[in-house]
Amino acid sequence: MNTSLMIANRHTFFGPGSLRELLPLLHSEAVPTLLFCGQSFLQSAAWRSLEAELSPLLAGTEIVRHEASPDEIDVWVDRWRNKVARVVAIGGGSVLDAAKAFATMSQHSLPTLRYLEKVGDTAVTGKTLPLIAVPTTAGTGSEVTQNAVVTDKKTIQVKASLRHANYVPDVAILDPDLLKGAPENLLACCAIDAFTHLFEAYLSSKGNLFTRQTALNGLRAFVHAWPNLNRSDEAGDDARQQMLLASWLGGVSLSMAGLGVIHGIAGELGAIRDFHHGEVCSRLLLPFLTLLADEENAQQQALMSALADELFPGFTVPPARLLAAWLKDNAIVRFWEAPPSLSEEEVRWVLARSNSKNALVTYSEAQQRFMIEEAYQVA
Repeated sequence: MNTSLMIANRHTFFGPGSLRELLPLLHSEAVPTLLFCGQSFLQSAAWRSLEAELSPLLAGTEIVRHEASPDEIDVWVDRWRNKVARVVAIGGGSVLDAAKAFATMSQHSLPTLRYLEKVGDTAVTGKTLPLIAVPTTAGTGSEVTQNAVVTDKKTIQVKASLRHANYVPDVAILDPDLLKGAPENLLACCAIDAFTHLFEAYLSSKGNLFTRQTALNGLRAFVHAWPNLNRSDEAGDDARQQMLLASWLGGVSLSMAGLGVIHGIAGELGAIRDFHHGEVCSRLLLPFLTLLADEENAQQQALMSALADELFPGFTVPPARLLAAWLKDNAIVRFWEAPPSLSEEEVRWVLARSNSKNALVTYSEAQQRFMIEEAYQVA
């Protein structure tokens, strides 16, 4: 029997308009605070509503435009070390991860690469600055995970994490209003990222009753939300709340039980191509479900049947095929169409490094190649 450990935020605010909780949090302890955000947030109605009150409370702002590299983190650390005592992150997963990486590296003396999983030679400590995380997408769950993802596509081509239990943000503010107006493709691909976190954690070899029930709660929320994410009515508002909950539960689930082969491939592909991580997961999910439908592992079959009973009572077709069809039939965008190209050299590079992570089944190189070739045009 596997033992699980849940580590989450000390305080989690949830609900429409909860972004307003940020101001009293900052006023309660007046310390120099650095804001990490995306350019889109500074152009949003949410920023305009807060700017007059929030700006005087900030020591500065850093704009995150993509997944942060070790060099970018080191530049931020050099600029702000010993000048700020708290970090606020408002944005998607890349923004939150960049802020988490800065918060911890500002308390460490060596360059970021020295501490990075896969390539580093020095263990991180638990030292980090207090961090308030405010996601503006529902997908990564970074507001409640222990890791900060760092990506170097130019020199060493690695996508890896800085990881420690203390890196879970002290406070998360989950305001579904911040998802309004997001592009449909972004909403859908981020949602699939949340789904794969939940789904792979549910099927994880490290799972137990606690982790699977947590993941199942998130999957229920996902199923409720998936068809209505782009609606502007009450059903859309409810869907965005449900998906934000699914994303948070996905972060909790992956931290407890780990992930599987979809992320085992996606993490390596993300080290060499500028693909949106959620889109990569979206494209790999459907071929994975094809493999899953034919998989004979008894425990995995039992888990899939139990999942289908919960989500689709009275199902009459194999659960994995049912799930694939339902995802496509209810998608707000046809996320599986118009696949980008990969070279054969890139495919071989990914396959040399990818793995099944914590899946109940070890997927062969041929099976992983099938997933990639079904998801992308390979030249």
